[in-house]
Amino acid sequence: MKRICVFAGSNSGADPIYRETAKKLGKEIADHGIELVYGGSSKGLMGCVANAVLERNGCAIGVMPTGLFQVETVHTKLTQLHEVRNMHERKATMHNLSDGFVALPGGFGTLEEVFEAVSWGQIGIHNKPIGLLNANGYYQPLIDMVANGVKDGFIREENAKLIMIESDPAVLLEKLIDRFDS
Repeated sequence: MKRICVFAGSNSGADPIYRETAKKLGKEIADHGIELVYGGSSKGLMGCVANAVLERNGCAIGVMPTGLFQVETVHTKLTQLHEVRNMHERKATMHNLSDGFVALPGGFGTLEEVFEAVSWGQIGIHNKPIGLLNANGYYQPLIDMVANGVKDGFIREENAKLIMIESDPAVLLEKLIDRFDS
């Protein structure tokens, strides 16, 4: 695995554990020699994961639409910044640059990004590993919803297994690497 895309909130969340988890993930990414691809912001969990990668002399690649430069505050110390026209181009660029995906806690944008990655994996557009970093149980309601979708016949069990779920960044990253290598 050369590059991993991290979907994350542009806010830090109410509990400091979210920032700590983002920092741990960034350190793990850098220590494994994997390049980070993410939304390009210096704010929130996005900024935390990027800063942790950069502090370990890792590579952080941001992808941001020009129109968001004011709202999300583009990170000025990135290894690379891809300036794109819109959110659709942002997601496509992040997908094309990456070998796998991790979702840290985040809002609607993060949820939309991870669901798109899962949907694309489900229909065969890609075969890249996808993980949820379930910091502080943040994704438990989503995990329960997916289980309910399987139980009620809306989600195939094999498609639910496309999502790897862990609360420890090191364990999740190892699982993603193993699935990528297999």
